[in-house]
Amino acid sequence: MKAMLFAAGKGTRLKPLTNDLPKCLVTAGGQTLLEHNLAWLKQAGVGTVVVNVHHLGQQVIDFLTDHTLGLKIEISQEEQLLETGGGLWLARHHFKGETAFVVCNSDIYTDLDLQAMIQAHNSADNLATLAVDQRETSRYLRFNQADLLCGWENRSTGEQISWDKTAFYTRAFNGIQVLSPRIFEYLAARGLVFSTIPAYIAAARAGEQLKAYAMDGAYWIDIGTQEKLTALRAHLA
Repeated sequence: MKAMLFAAGKGTRLKPLTNDLPKCLVTAGGQTLLEHNLAWLKQAGVGTVVVNVHHLGQQVIDFLTDHTLGLKIEISQEEQLLETGGGLWLARHHFKGETAFVVCNSDIYTDLDLQAMIQAHNSADNLATLAVDQRETSRYLRFNQADLLCGWENRSTGEQISWDKTAFYTRAFNGIQVLSPRIFEYLAARGLVFSTIPAYIAAARAGEQLKAYAMDGAYWIDIGTQEKLTALRAHLA
């Protein structure tokens, strides 16, 4: 099985630490975030990992030369930051022939049972299986009572998108997903720089199944700030 790790970002909220260090190479618990995620993917049965790079990308490439953890590493070089949707679209040729693949951010740490999530995806006809929980954020995905994506909302701006008239609940998306390669049909013709979320919404509105995968019992943290990095280091101490 293959996976993609998003590692191209600038990590601006971690400055000055990321002025001359890619965010994925920040350390916690004696290892880089990149190593933690590679080990987590390998434990779930992933054999090949596509890593996108841009900001200080050569450092990431050089690091991966000696830290593959027994995985096959493939690089997707971005000449500019393409966001999640654009980055995935650029890397689409890496997933030719796959029936499903994992995509996640490299600036998170989690103990989620990824193998169980993959099995749940493979047992259904989902376009996407999305890891979600009840954490506080500004943007939420909406799911109907069958746990299928039916909308989106931004509580900071008041923007809302919904097309299902039945009751829904909201969850925060944790940047971990198992995808069918059919997703590329919904990424095409969206320009160069874009998020995956509008494509997911378009796919769900077209009748595709994008299902919530609850990870409320798992540890998860997005290392986006110095405070969260400190919290992760304390957790791993």
